[in-house]
Formats: sequence, C-alpha cells, structure tokens
Amino acid sequence: MTQLTARDLMTPDVVSVPPETPVLAVARLLSERGISAVPVLGPAGEVLGVVTEADLIRRLAGEEDAKPGWFASLFVDPATEAERYAKTHGVRAKDIMTETVLTVGEGDTAAHIAHLMEERNIRRVFVVTDGRLRGIVSRADLLRALVAPMPEEGEFSDSRLRSAVIAAMRKQPWADSFYTLVDVKDGIVTFHGFMRDEGVRRGLRVLAEAIPGVKGVRDETQPMPNYIFAGV
Repeated sequence: MTQLTARDLMTPDVVSVPPETPVLAVARLLSERGISAVPVLGPAGEVLGVVTEADLIRRLAGEEDAKPGWFASLFVDPATEAERYAKTHGVRAKDIMTETVLTVGEGDTAAHIAHLMEERNIRRVFVVTDGRLRGIVSRADLLRALVAPMPEEGEFSDSRLRSAVIAAMRKQPWADSFYTLVDVKDGIVTFHGFMRDEGVRRGLRVLAEAIPGVKGVRDETQPMPNYIFAGV
C-alpha cells in the first residue's frame, strides 16, 4: 500500500494573481470564488507570496489606525512602521501579500504535510515542482486523506476518483462545487447537496463519467432554494 502524497491531494489549476493586481480585484476574486487565499505568481510561475483573507482584513483595519502621539513615536522602529504602513495602505497584491510561503514537493506525504501545517499553524501549503506552482493542499484536503483508505498501486481508489471529480468541477465556472458535494464509493460517484438546474445536472453527470475509473454516477441533489440561488 502507498501513502497519499501531495500529488494525490492537491487542487491543481489554482487561481492566482500577478503582483500588480489591485487589492480590490483580489478581494472581489476571493469573494466570488469562495476561497480564502490566492497565490501571487511571478512571470515564470514562481510563488512570490500569498494574499489571504487575513491580509485583506489587516489592510481594511489599517484605514482606522490612529497616528501615534509624539511621545509614543520616540519608541517606534521606523523600518517596522514603514513595513506596517505598506501592508495596511498598499493598493496592489505585492504590497499586502504574505511573503513567507511554505511549499512542498509533489511526492511529499500527507503525514509530512500535516506535520508542517501543525508546526507552522497554517491552513495551506503550495505544491511546487522546479520552482513552478503545481497545486495547493489545504487542511480540508488532509482531512479527506485521513478518512480515505490507502490506495493500492495501479488502482483507481475512491479517494483519487473523488479528487479527480472535484478538480474537474473547479475548472468549470458553471459547476457549483460549493453547494454540490461529491462522494465516491466502489467507483460510483454520488452528488449531494443542491443543484442549480437541469443543465448543470447533465453537465456534472457527463463530467464525472469522463473521469477514468468512474463506474457510474448517481444524483441525489435537491433543487437549489431561492434564498441560496439569489446569492449565487
């Protein structure tokens, strides 16, 4: 048996932004995609940093900061204050991003990644090959690894099939991956949650059936309630 690796767990085709992206555009991207962070990539695909929800909140909160008084300013480190000012008043991704980013290789195991996340108290790591971003592994991905059976070499395990279906859904703007949940058992893909309309239902069936190793598709979703539909 082989242990799951970053290659098995990662979400490929990660949404990213260049360093010159306006802060407001980054905030809008996170809101519209329902994600909590976005990597900032250089021209060669290298990871320069990451803009998280925390970075954006810090940027917003900085607008209310009061200027230190004369006496307090005597004890302020100019370099530290200048850096803080840039983080809380910057208008581009490169100004407010967190530059310290933890990366792993595609072959690193789930156990190793979990150890790094626990040790550094972080929510995600970026998977890098030859300096280029290949994907992202989040805490949710690791939880999936915890409950999934270890796959045999050469087999299409349910956990791998589920990862493949979710990755394929995230590539399609019409797939409601936030409201439609995926389960795989014995090669059968089952959709739960809510479905926008019949067109999306057919599209997801075709998408899942196209994944190598999928033996069948079941739809157990319900029509999306109006109060949810109005917000998507």
